[in-house]
Amino acid sequence: MSLSPTILSVPAPEGLSARCLEASAVVVSNTPVNGEYRLLVLDAPREALNCQPGQFFQLLCPAPEGEHPFLRRPMSIYGYDAESGRLQFLYKVAGAGTRGLATLCAGDSLNVLGPLGQGFSMPEEWQNLMLVARGVGLATLAPLAREAQARGRRLTAICSARRPELAMSVELFRDYGAEVIVVHDEDGSSTPEALRPLIEARIAAGQVDAFYTCGSSRLLRLLQDLGRTHGIPGEIAMEQQMACGLGMCQACVRPFRVGERVIQRRVCREGPVFPIAEAM
Repeated sequence: MSLSPTILSVPAPEGLSARCLEASAVVVSNTPVNGEYRLLVLDAPREALNCQPGQFFQLLCPAPEGEHPFLRRPMSIYGYDAESGRLQFLYKVAGAGTRGLATLCAGDSLNVLGPLGQGFSMPEEWQNLMLVARGVGLATLAPLAREAQARGRRLTAICSARRPELAMSVELFRDYGAEVIVVHDEDGSSTPEALRPLIEARIAAGQVDAFYTCGSSRLLRLLQDLGRTHGIPGEIAMEQQMACGLGMCQACVRPFRVGERVIQRRVCREGPVFPIAEAM
């Protein structure tokens, strides 16, 4: 019997966006993309695909043999298309939840909750965008690159990895019209010291109006310093351990600097996207 995606009738918590839905999606494929990451493609209900770049879903991972994941796993959106009904996640097998995801085969069903959180913005004055990220952080920026192409923005994507063959989404960014620069640890090109003059040369040429990043603390600190020096704003999608993903459990609270004050925010609810300058 063939499966089809369905919407489950579950009341939304108070204050949760009406766009957030619990749905049963169907696995289209679940395949390796390199030695570390896998791509999960789902057939999802159209109602669950009203997404923004930077948002995430909570996945109810199947239990691998002998293990019992207790909570849903938050997963940033790698790709979404309401017309085709496709929802994509790029993940690394690292724990019980992702080991469970790796057991999924075409035709299996997967319970997903989302889209959740606040996504990236793209003000009109940000015409020249620089995306800088490392590893799976690049997956979070892929929908942003697609949106930037649709809006006619100029893109530069700096893709960092431990080795060149592990750089994620290089061809995808090129397909979205980005100038792609691959840096890696083996030759030292991925260090902040090596990246600084590379980025500053493009700033001097008027090719950077805003930064976007995800994940890496050292890349965040570099972009914060460059932003302060050159007056360039930007946004970061924060990575944080989560429990509910809905803002109720307070498990993902972390500090942010706003002016002279340090305030606490929930990454799942007020984020996961925040101004780069405020992240700590």
